[in-house]
Amino acid sequence: MPATPDAGVRTEVRRRRTVQRRKILQRRSRVIRVALSSAAVAAVLGAATAWIGYQGLQLKDGLESASALLPQLKEQVLANDTAGASQTLAALQGHTAKARQAAGDPLWSAASLLPGLGPNLAAGAEVAKAADDIARLAAAPMIRAFGSLDWEAMTPVDGQISLEPIRNTSPSIIAAAKTVQLAHDRLESIDAGGLLPPVRDPLVDTRAKLNDVRLSLNSAAGAVQLLPAMMGGEGPRNYLVLIQNNAEVRASGGIPGALAVIRADHGKIRMEAQAAASELGAFTPAVPVDPAQTAIFTDRLGTYMQDVNTTPDFPTAAATAKTMWETRHPGQVIDGVLAVDTMAMARLLLATGPVEIPAGTVSATSSGALATRLAHDNLMKTLLSDAYAQLPDPEEQDDYFDAVARNVFNAVAGGQGSAEELIKSVSASAADGRLLMWSGRSQEQGIIQQLPIGGAISGPSVPGAAFGVYFNDGTGAKMDYYVKRSVQLIQTCTPDGASGYTAKVTLTNSAPLDAGTSLPKYVTGDGNWGVKPGNVRTVVAVYGPAESELSEASLNGQPAPVGSFRQLERPVGTMTVQLAPGESATTEVSFDQVSRFEAPQLTVTPTIQDRAEVVQAMRSRPCA
Repeated sequence: MPATPDAGVRTEVRRRRTVQRRKILQRRSRVIRVALSSAAVAAVLGAATAWIGYQGLQLKDGLESASALLPQLKEQVLANDTAGASQTLAALQGHTAKARQAAGDPLWSAASLLPGLGPNLAAGAEVAKAADDIARLAAAPMIRAFGSLDWEAMTPVDGQISLEPIRNTSPSIIAAAKTVQLAHDRLESIDAGGLLPPVRDPLVDTRAKLNDVRLSLNSAAGAVQLLPAMMGGEGPRNYLVLIQNNAEVRASGGIPGALAVIRADHGKIRMEAQAAASELGAFTPAVPVDPAQTAIFTDRLGTYMQDVNTTPDFPTAAATAKTMWETRHPGQVIDGVLAVDTMAMARLLLATGPVEIPAGTVSATSSGALATRLAHDNLMKTLLSDAYAQLPDPEEQDDYFDAVARNVFNAVAGGQGSAEELIKSVSASAADGRLLMWSGRSQEQGIIQQLPIGGAISGPSVPGAAFGVYFNDGTGAKMDYYVKRSVQLIQTCTPDGASGYTAKVTLTNSAPLDAGTSLPKYVTGDGNWGVKPGNVRTVVAVYGPAESELSEASLNGQPAPVGSFRQLERPVGTMTVQLAPGESATTEVSFDQVSRFEAPQLTVTPTIQDRAEVVQAMRSRPCA
């Protein structure tokens, strides 16, 4: 029976439905396959992410644990505690190996190539590698080198220092310093600007701690490189010593009122001469000095020995002092210049023990009004206060200061007291800027200028975010014994990638209210420089980092004029503060365009106060 038209239609409908069902099934199959594939990929990515996260925690834990041990290791090395340092090092190496292993994972390395998160992972890996390199390649040789040092042999005995132990340890210490320097340079090359806080913050912290270790180790390496030759191992050397009196402040510490010449010959040291700076008189015309510095500190910088260190740049002060001495002493050659302040001398007595000043040295010692037995706890008061009260004659003051300096030198040169404590005292003074060094030989100065002991305000020893606050007396007297100071860096809020910083400086005149009449005229200045007796005038110079800009200044919270200069690319702001007895004042000098990702470092003029008392912890000022 032939098919009807309706049957044909029904057949075509069934065929179409069949085709449609097949397409639906095919689509569902594809969706299922895609879903399964996506799930698999998601699972793999999730697992990879979880694994990278786990390795990140391992790296973070390892680095934080290692970082916490660095200060302890440094103290143990400086204390010559070889056993304790070796134990600490073993623990530290375990932590850094753990961090390096985490950062060396294949997934971590592959992910480091990706955009976005990749640079953060790469930066974390660099921190881990640097830390492990230091632990494995630098710390152990350093500990062995310091442990092998004969501390007694390195200190003077009967005026003689044995140079051989220094030469023997030199290679190990220099190699360790180079390893740390390379690690430091690797971390400094990382651009922290685009990193996430969990990576950026540990990087900045590690940089700061590593820089502390680097500076200490570079100082040790510089010392073992320099000392044999500078101690006359290759021929006699003459050094001019500026003895800085903190009672009249200068940028590098205090007025160099007393001078000495020390001769070193194959490790044997002796004091050749002493003099008062005033004996050299005025230099007319002035000794040529960098015009940028005379613009800030006037031509007194090259006119009087007492003012050579109104600049905080010690290489300038030292070279000027050398020229002045050699001009006044024809035929004498000065090979280098050292500067020590009163606190540094007091610290030496911690190691040597007290020194005796012969009664009758000056009238006040004969009468018993002035101490003849000086120790760490009374030297500063005796030199910076009592001497002026008991010795109105400046010539007698000079005689007494000369006697003190000579006897402290003899105690050190004679090997009196503890050798290890002597090295600690010298190291502490160098770290605080109370001991400075300059060499007239370019090769040696090239090493010194890389170290904090060189006292330079620019160059390889000065970090990118360096700030400096320096003081110069404007009273023309000895009133700075009564001035108390505090200095604080304040980070200000800016919306861009740079930061602003403000140096907050507070000065207080703690002299008695009747200082104008109760203190000796030599101490108050008797108004000779236009300052009312009992008052104190101080010129404050604040240095910002190179490439930053001086923005504003205030005095006691009110806008105030500020002298604006540049020295060796660094902006400088100067302000003058005058205080009556019991009065305080606070100045603030602000700088813009400072890198947010560099840890700022602050240098301050050494005064009669400990640095820890003067320099306050940095704080941040909230955004408005």
